[in-house]
Amino acid sequence: MNLKQPSLGIVATTLCCVASLAFIALFDFPTFVGWVSYYTMCVVIVQVMMLALWRLEYPRFAAAQAQPLRGILLTLVALIGGAAVCAVSFVLVGGGISPPAPMLVEFTIVGVVMTFLVSIVWGGWPSNIRLKGAMGAGILQLAIGYLINLLLFRTLFNYAFMQGAPVYVASLDPQGLFSAAQLLPLYVTVLAAMFTVMGFDVWPLTKNPRVMQQPALGVVWMLAILAIGGAVFYAGTVIFQMAPMIFLVSVPVAYIFGMIVVLNMCENSLFAGQSQPVKGMLNMVAAIGFGTALSFIYRMLMPSVSGALPSGPPTNAAQLWLASALLAVTFPVLVVYAAFFNFWPLRKVDAVVSKTHPEPS
Repeated sequence: MNLKQPSLGIVATTLCCVASLAFIALFDFPTFVGWVSYYTMCVVIVQVMMLALWRLEYPRFAAAQAQPLRGILLTLVALIGGAAVCAVSFVLVGGGISPPAPMLVEFTIVGVVMTFLVSIVWGGWPSNIRLKGAMGAGILQLAIGYLINLLLFRTLFNYAFMQGAPVYVASLDPQGLFSAAQLLPLYVTVLAAMFTVMGFDVWPLTKNPRVMQQPALGVVWMLAILAIGGAVFYAGTVIFQMAPMIFLVSVPVAYIFGMIVVLNMCENSLFAGQSQPVKGMLNMVAAIGFGTALSFIYRMLMPSVSGALPSGPPTNAAQLWLASALLAVTFPVLVVYAAFFNFWPLRKVDAVVSKTHPEPS
């Protein structure tokens, strides 16, 4: 079998979704949205760095192997790295309290967002200036993103709205400037805006060579996605008065998952014959379609996988399950199969995975 895109991406996505749901079914709901999702999100943090900064060329002992050994070794590196991130955050942010408190889980979620930003939007700058070796620069950039995330988390996030709830841990509440109930969906919406720019191949920024140089690219790209993400968040939660958690799962989470299918699983091939901005617009439509459809399927299968869960306040259990199922489990599984294994054995030729955005010179 040697499937071509986009059939390859569709078949691979289907297989990964089935495997992900089977994995989720192994755990009860509290364990799944607690320890399991917390750990897998820590793995995602490492995966993003491996993809964007190491470009799967490191560690050498793994990258030099043929499939499937290459995929197995890269996966083990991500799992071990995720365990390290998990342990550090559990002590520094989680206070060593088990199971992980909501503060620690949300710190990890926004940590995923921050890792995407420092790795893709900022392209590894300034670490790749200080350290010429890509492996060391990647680790340094990961540490920089972690520290920035920790500083912002302690400054901005406030969990007063949880007081009185059994899951509230006063000692872990940063008591920051803004409600975490609003900040978390805002962060994820900004990430969705970043994926949108990638869907446009960073057009129109690519039209200006000076802007495509770091740190100018990072500054302009960040300002753009903050403006786009902020506007979408305001429209959803203020104009349309959607509850923050409902908005989070229905809009940015579903859209990001759809864009991952478009850019990573289908390798940005669906509309390869189109020029920008038409290609980007079509990518957005496809992402909305994929994300909406897969979210609907997951919601329909939820009772069979994890039992019936209540939707909406006060627990938002169904929303927590869906967000965790899509981005904490299925997303890393997609990365493992599409990037680490390069779709083996559905694609026998060990071809280079298509880039989803141009490299700044």
